[in-house]
Amino acid sequence: AVLYDMGVIVNSLLMFSTQILFFGFGWLFFMRQLFKNYEVRNAMVQLVFSVMFALSCTLFELIIFEIVGIMDSSLRYFQWQMNLYLILTLLIFLVPLYTSHQLVLTIRMFQSRRWLSLAIWLLFVYLFWRLGDPFPMLSPRHGIFSIEQAISRVGVVGVTVMAVLSGFGAVNAPYTYMAYFMRDVKDSDIQTLERRLMQTMDMIISKKKRIVIMEKQSLKYSGSSPGVSRNSSGMGRVWGMFSGIVSNGGETLTLLHQEISALEELSRQLFLEVVDLHGVKERIAYSKTLKGRYFDLVGHFFSVYCVYKIFMCTINIIFDRVGKVDPVTRGFEIAGRWTFCYVTSILMISSL
Repeated sequence: AVLYDMGVIVNSLLMFSTQILFFGFGWLFFMRQLFKNYEVRNAMVQLVFSVMFALSCTLFELIIFEIVGIMDSSLRYFQWQMNLYLILTLLIFLVPLYTSHQLVLTIRMFQSRRWLSLAIWLLFVYLFWRLGDPFPMLSPRHGIFSIEQAISRVGVVGVTVMAVLSGFGAVNAPYTYMAYFMRDVKDSDIQTLERRLMQTMDMIISKKKRIVIMEKQSLKYSGSSPGVSRNSSGMGRVWGMFSGIVSNGGETLTLLHQEISALEELSRQLFLEVVDLHGVKERIAYSKTLKGRYFDLVGHFFSVYCVYKIFMCTINIIFDRVGKVDPVTRGFEIAGRWTFCYVTSILMISSL
C-alpha cells in the first residue's frame, strides 16, 4: 500500500510538471508566434489559451502513456476524466461567457451589461444543446447531463470547424506561397506610403497641439475677474468680445476633433497598407529561396488536386455516385502494393 501511494504521488507530480511545461510553452507560443506583431494586453485571453493548450497536450500525453504502458490504469483514467471535465467547462461555460461579456462591453446603449452577457450565454447554451437534435446522441445508458452529451456536441462543432479551416487552408496556402499570386512591390511604393503616414501623424500632432492651446485660452477667458460688472458700458463690450471668442473657439474645437478622428482613421488604413506591403515584400524574398520554391511547387500540385476534387464532387452529386475509396487512400494502396511486391521480389532473389 505504501509503494502504491508513493507511485500515485510520483505519477501525479509527473503529470503536474508536464502540465506546467505545456502551459509555459502555450504562453510563449501565444506571445511569440500567434501575436508576435500585436500587443495583447488582455491577460485573460492568454491564460485561457495556455490552459486549454496544456489540457489538450495532456490528453495526447495520456494516449501515449496508454500505448507505452506508463502509470497505473486507474490513475490514467482519473487524469483523463479530470482533463475532459476541465476542457468542457472552459468550452461550454467560461469561454462563451467571457466572449459574450467582451461583446457586450462594445455596446454602450445598454446599462445592465452583466444581465445581457448572461442572456447571450444562455442563448448559446440553448443553441449548443439543440445542435444535437439532428444527431443520434441520446442514449438510454447516459443521462441528459452526462459528459457524453457534451463531448458529442463539442465533437460535431469541432469537426465542422476543422472542415472550414481545412477548406480555408486549401485556398489560402497556394495564394500565400505561389509566385503567381504575388504582386510586384517596389521600395519606392513603400517609402511613399510611409511618407504619407508620417505626414498624417504630423498633422494629427499639430491639430492636437492647437486643441490644447485653444482649451487653455478658453479657460483663461472664462476665468476673468468676477468683480467686474458685465452690465457697465465699456466692460460689457469687452466681455461680449471675449464671450464671442470663446463660443467661436468651441465651434473650432468641435471641427478639430472631427478632423482628428478622420485623420486617425486614415493613419490606421495607411499603417495597415504599409504592413501589407512589407509582408508582400517578405513573401517575394521568401519565394526565391529553396524552401519557397518547394512550397511553390507543392502549391501548384494541390491547386490541381483541389480542381480535381471539385470536378469529381460535382460529378458524384449530379449522377448520385457514392465513392468507396478516396484518391489519397487509393494512392497509398497502390504504393503499398508495389512496395510490398518489390520487397517480396528482393527477398525471393536473396533467398536464391
